[in-house]
Amino acid sequence: MKAFERISFDPKVMQGMACIRGMRITVSLVLSLVASGMTHAEIIRQYPDLEEEDIKESLRYASWLAREEQVIVD
Repeated sequence: MKAFERISFDPKVMQGMACIRGMRITVSLVLSLVASGMTHAEIIRQYPDLEEEDIKESLRYASWLAREEQVIVD
């Protein structure tokens, strides 16, 4: 797995969901905000603890999760 320095998993925080730097802000929330059309600046205004790189890494993480792999089954 590629290292994602800003994505954390802790069973004690948001039931182990992928979060940003141990905060109670989930990657899925960040992705939903981007998908709804919010700009990075708008997201950061709404969630001032977030940084531009948090949003970018959330997008990279989603891209990594969605990568296509071919599995050949005999």
